[in-house]
Amino acid sequence: MGDMTNSDFYSKNQRNEANHAGEFGCTLQELRSLMELRGTEAVVKIKETYGETEGLCRHLKTSPTEGLAGTAADLEKRKLIFGKNFIPPKKPKTFLQLVWEALQDVTLIILEIAAIISLGLSFYQPPGEGNEGCGTATGGAEDEGEAEAGWIEGAAILLSVICVVLVTAFNDWSKEKQFRGLQSRIEQEQKFTVVRGGQVIQIPVAEIVVGDIAQVKYGDLLPADGIFIQGNDLKIDESSLTGESDQVRKSVDKDPMLLSGTHVMEGSGRMLVTAVGVNSQTGIIFTLLGAGGEEEEKKDKKGKMQDGNMENSQNKAKQQDGAAAMEMQPLKSAEGGEGDDKDKKKSNMHKKEKSVLQGKLTKLAVQIGKAGLVMSAITVIILVLYFAIDTFVVNKKQWLPECTPVYVQYFVKFFIIGVTVLVVAVPEGLPLAVTISLAYSVKKMMKDNNLVRHLDACETMGNATAICSDKTGTLTTNRMTVVQAYVGDVHYKEVPDPDSVPAKTLDLLVNAIAINSAYTTKILPPEKEGGLPRQVGNKTECGLLGFVLDLKQDYEPVRNLIPEEKLYKVYTFNSVRKSMSTVIKMPDGSFRMYSKGASEIVLKKCSRILNAAGEPRIFRPRDRDEMVKKVIEPMACDGLRTICVAFRDFNSSPEPDWDNENDILSDLTCICVVGIEDPVRPEVPEAIRKCQRAGITVRMVTGDNINTARAIAIKCGIIHPGEDFLCLEGKEFNRRIRNEKGEIEQERIDKIWPKLRVLARSSPTDKHTLVKGIIDSTQVEQRQVVAVTGDGTNDGPALKKADVGFAMGIAGTDVAKEASDIILTDDNFSSIVKAVMWGRNVYDSISKFLQFQLTVNIVAVIVAFTGACITQVRLTSDVA
Repeated sequence: MGDMTNSDFYSKNQRNEANHAGEFGCTLQELRSLMELRGTEAVVKIKETYGETEGLCRHLKTSPTEGLAGTAADLEKRKLIFGKNFIPPKKPKTFLQLVWEALQDVTLIILEIAAIISLGLSFYQPPGEGNEGCGTATGGAEDEGEAEAGWIEGAAILLSVICVVLVTAFNDWSKEKQFRGLQSRIEQEQKFTVVRGGQVIQIPVAEIVVGDIAQVKYGDLLPADGIFIQGNDLKIDESSLTGESDQVRKSVDKDPMLLSGTHVMEGSGRMLVTAVGVNSQTGIIFTLLGAGGEEEEKKDKKGKMQDGNMENSQNKAKQQDGAAAMEMQPLKSAEGGEGDDKDKKKSNMHKKEKSVLQGKLTKLAVQIGKAGLVMSAITVIILVLYFAIDTFVVNKKQWLPECTPVYVQYFVKFFIIGVTVLVVAVPEGLPLAVTISLAYSVKKMMKDNNLVRHLDACETMGNATAICSDKTGTLTTNRMTVVQAYVGDVHYKEVPDPDSVPAKTLDLLVNAIAINSAYTTKILPPEKEGGLPRQVGNKTECGLLGFVLDLKQDYEPVRNLIPEEKLYKVYTFNSVRKSMSTVIKMPDGSFRMYSKGASEIVLKKCSRILNAAGEPRIFRPRDRDEMVKKVIEPMACDGLRTICVAFRDFNSSPEPDWDNENDILSDLTCICVVGIEDPVRPEVPEAIRKCQRAGITVRMVTGDNINTARAIAIKCGIIHPGEDFLCLEGKEFNRRIRNEKGEIEQERIDKIWPKLRVLARSSPTDKHTLVKGIIDSTQVEQRQVVAVTGDGTNDGPALKKADVGFAMGIAGTDVAKEASDIILTDDNFSSIVKAVMWGRNVYDSISKFLQFQLTVNIVAVIVAFTGACITQVRLTSDVA
């Protein structure tokens, strides 16, 4: 692409040449049309119209290397011409609309009818009322004062209805407001990395403008449309827009179009932002949906996001609890008050479901209501029969025409008495109590670093019986430091003195770490004097860069000499490779690849190792086994993560087939193996003890070495010496749970999971299998309720399968956050314990209220029924 500076793009000549679209070289409509193209068609269009991506950058007055200048005037002009990166949300329901909805309750309608009839009758004097020939019902006569005050009863019923409606509407309104605030907070916390003025900075998603150069990486959810201008091995999941499940490989010369709302599944790179907000492809769909009217609104109002499911984005666009603006980051909070019914959530049925507890209590209220209806009907029938027999059989009265209004009045009174029995039977306070309890707990959980995205997760955590937690960053501090190293055939128990390391080895080591790490990862000076240096980016890479600084070396000159755009090929880290490799072109035309990753995996690909003189020597399998036994296992037993750094040289001719990974990622030369310490968070052991005392089993699921995982598990208190427990690696776990055909059998899982405490060297698939196996198990009488933590894109399935999915707010990818129920804003295991506490608080509060409500209701029904049948008057008020 060549290096271009801002001066090339912000020149006065270009400003004079651009005479349309507000002095930019292309219009909004042109960019929208461009983003509708795909593949080679898009490449040809860009080349013919703008002259490659450099030409498009010139038209948009930006630099592919320096980004926008970032001046306030320029940013405002871009927002004015090309739009802002948000979609105007669907307006929340007004208070009057919520009042109208509350009035639709069947019981309230019955009360309203009864009140109006009662009010009307209080002012109506039947012409035959003084006629003794009409007879009277026992206890039915009223004295003069009671008759004059008859209107009070109807008015009181109406007043009670108004109170209930206003309380319900206000509660719904406040609930909606709370979740709009929650959604707004989630949006504000969503930031994206862009290049402005040559500096890599993070800005809120809503601040992204057309012309920005955005840095995309594994796990990102793209916040705007753009064109891929530089990067490595970028693969995108576009199923949210196209429905195609296969990942799409992006390249500058074949398919450079990147679309908002799609997931970065692998690789990294830079994109030129070309469309934002309502003008992006996802924004266009949102806008169309917004015009769909009330018919669409009544369908799917909410749904938990799954990887690549556009339905979810549609649902979220229609949520009633939108904030002041719906930013293009599709991370949205669920609708207030309702959660997902877990089973239906699992089968991806996006229906508006009540939470589990609400569902149970609604069912209970319906059953009580039915019983009340039966009692009410029996009361009315008994009163009518009693009156009829007493009047027409015992007293032998005739049904005279002038007596009809009197009899009708009696029957209406009997009906009102029946309604009274029904009203006191229905525990209307239950739904309100649940909502208030949940809302209170959610508010408290936010203070405890739990950002609740789905209300049902709060109550579900109260029933949690198992927690499958990650290790790094959750149980540990996620501040990586190299404390041991094996370099030059010597195992150093602390960081070696630079003079003791061969110069050639030291040079290779610095280059390998500086180049084969994300360039966004860096070590910055401490914010306060005397503090620790700040680690920015991937923490493992930060630990390695810190190791370079400890060796009195500097990685910045290496990166300046070989900037990111000069990297020839990058094999990014993923859960399959367990390593990262970067290829650069050497001055003589040959190639060199630096590689780093899990020690036992990378060492298997090494055929040589640097000796004490810095020269490569043969590295046989038995040498590797001895090194594992004498170096790696002791490091792991100390709780250290072991990383191997290696390299390989390639001839310039013939150029290797870079797509043949098995061949490329072999025959490596080991430079060193380092042991990285990630200390256990000081508060975690106590938090785990609290879980165990509460009957919750904590399991560690990690990608680390089994010895490292076991050592950390002991420090945390997950396992105790002498206990009967299992610590398995992913391969052994799969071998035990699969039959001869390679199929997973539930019976085999049932033999393992009760004793399993640590699952090491596991993949996201292993985590999902374990979670599903525990949930589906019938070995114990009550179904296990499982909570899971996750931070990676591939953790999505496990987070969705779990009863409650916790995503890491700091280290978690956008995709993981979308799949979660709760976001841990501090990535701390102790916050999960707080979630359990507040979840149990919900159940405790509801059980107390239920005890009170049912006691009152049952007594009231008995009194109302018995009294009405004996005296033919109400011993309880209609508004009780």
